[in-house]
Amino acid sequence: MHILVGITGGIAAYKSASIVRGFSELGHVVKALPTQNALRFIGATTLEALSHNVVDSDLYSDVENVKHIALAQEADLIVVAPATAAFLARYASGLADDLLLNVLLATNAKVVVAPAMHSEMWQHPTTIENVAKLRNRGVLVVEPDSGRLTGNDSGVGRLPEPAEIVRSALAFYSSGLDLANKRFLVVAGGTREPIDAVRFVGNSSSGKQGLALAEAAKDRGAEVSLIAINIDIEVSSFPHTHKAKTTSDVQALLEELGPHFDCILMPAAISDYRVVNPASGKLHRAEQPTLELHLVANPDLLSNLVSSRKSTSKNQVLVGFAAEVLQPGDSLQALQELAKAKLDRKGVDVMVSNDVSGGSVFSSETNEVVMVGKDLNPIDFAGTKYEVARAILDYIKPLLANL
Repeated sequence: MHILVGITGGIAAYKSASIVRGFSELGHVVKALPTQNALRFIGATTLEALSHNVVDSDLYSDVENVKHIALAQEADLIVVAPATAAFLARYASGLADDLLLNVLLATNAKVVVAPAMHSEMWQHPTTIENVAKLRNRGVLVVEPDSGRLTGNDSGVGRLPEPAEIVRSALAFYSSGLDLANKRFLVVAGGTREPIDAVRFVGNSSSGKQGLALAEAAKDRGAEVSLIAINIDIEVSSFPHTHKAKTTSDVQALLEELGPHFDCILMPAAISDYRVVNPASGKLHRAEQPTLELHLVANPDLLSNLVSSRKSTSKNQVLVGFAAEVLQPGDSLQALQELAKAKLDRKGVDVMVSNDVSGGSVFSSETNEVVMVGKDLNPIDFAGTKYEVARAILDYIKPLLANL
């Protein structure tokens, strides 16, 4: 694939070198197209070395070959990172006063922009309006992260990490914004039920598969909200994030938020039990050499969602997840049968199951799952958790078509 990486004049331009390298190392033909202002922040020599192509940002050189048209026509994908507020304004207004903007106005390629600027500029009404215009034209806008900015201040406006931009752009190229106008709620992480003020009954869930699902849905144009349960991983890329600790916290959030979404995905590890009377202070071994915990079952949140959907006649897709422990010698067929049984018992539309024997899946970057749906043929899929997330979204996509 031919990829053009546009670079505009912001301090985050130094990250564009890693973006160019990222695409190039994946085997794509990459050309870098910095603006004249971008060259104040990063040198053409660096970009040429990483892209293995000459860098020429002058609109008035090589005019006999109509350079801007040639670049526009050969590109399959154009990624502008960083995209400054000034660039967004000119692009949204259809101005073509440099080579990069001329190329963008002449291309039929898919376009991705990754804005980077100070919080006040990102949140200015004009920038908000310009971003909306570009999105309405089919441009993928990779929203900035929160974190340390150029000065001593922090906030939203930081350019996402290069690997995230590369991943989002390639996902956009392969699927486009096929989930645009769909609202997803992803529940990720693992609950902790208190024993006392410092101890809890918990589980080994890292939340990585849930975050991968949220990222994959966002990359395909969906509006994504996240319920993050005791997740240590940075979740600043999701502006609509709700924090939770216990099953009770998650239940309250689902009751409040659940009815407003087209699809709810529940890859979270929700505790089946909680302590009846957790101690308000800290328990001490010297005072209690033995300790008995009285556990009581937590509500079945997935079944509650199904009941709520029935009572409101809400047209909504519900996806459950089940971590199973297979016995030695069991096949994926056994996992599929467990998933089918749980699908029928819970009443959800799709059940996704994986084998967590030995705990190797937790905190891993890879996963292997089986997917079973009421009116869908069961399939299995293995790959990185992001690839698994994309496969899950592909699997449920037909169910979203009529929402």
